[in-house]
Amino acid sequence: MPKLLAFCGSTRRNSFNKAILKVAAQGAEEAGAEVTLIDLVDYAMPIFNEDEETEQGIPERAQAFKELMIEHDGFLIASPEYNSSYPALLKNTLDWASRAAEGESMMQAYRGKAAGIMAASAGGLGGLRVLMALRMLLENVGVLVHPNQKAIAKVDSLLDEEGNVANEKTIKQLKKLGADTAKLCANINAN
Repeated sequence: MPKLLAFCGSTRRNSFNKAILKVAAQGAEEAGAEVTLIDLVDYAMPIFNEDEETEQGIPERAQAFKELMIEHDGFLIASPEYNSSYPALLKNTLDWASRAAEGESMMQAYRGKAAGIMAASAGGLGGLRVLMALRMLLENVGVLVHPNQKAIAKVDSLLDEEGNVANEKTIKQLKKLGADTAKLCANINAN
């Protein structure tokens, strides 16, 4: 059974991207994966600075997040689009996870892993541009990104009063992304 770590590049309480991530995580679980859904608000870390890393080491919360990544076979990542790219929060988190503590290798959190990526916005593109940038970043650090990415446009019209995805077509697409990512991770582990 593959283990997936699911996280979002937004810490906003009513984040559209958190809403779609939950649905994709359900799809992965229904496909037999064990999913750990976390909120990056619980992993606050300073902006990456190599001088500070040299002097003080990897911050505790950054190391805890990286260890979660190492323990999992793959990732489900939802990201808002900020100025046609990913938010600083997500980039900083991924940068810290690339660093090696004593006894670890560089990029250990990424090598041999797979990811399913998604984005949502109230706009007509649904965060499509962030997915291109995020895919490039993840693949550059050694993550195999599933081609079934999802950009959910006009997501505000697809949610119920509690902020959950209520549109059946969208739920089906997101669950498929989660299931496809779980299967990809299982295939990688089998080889």
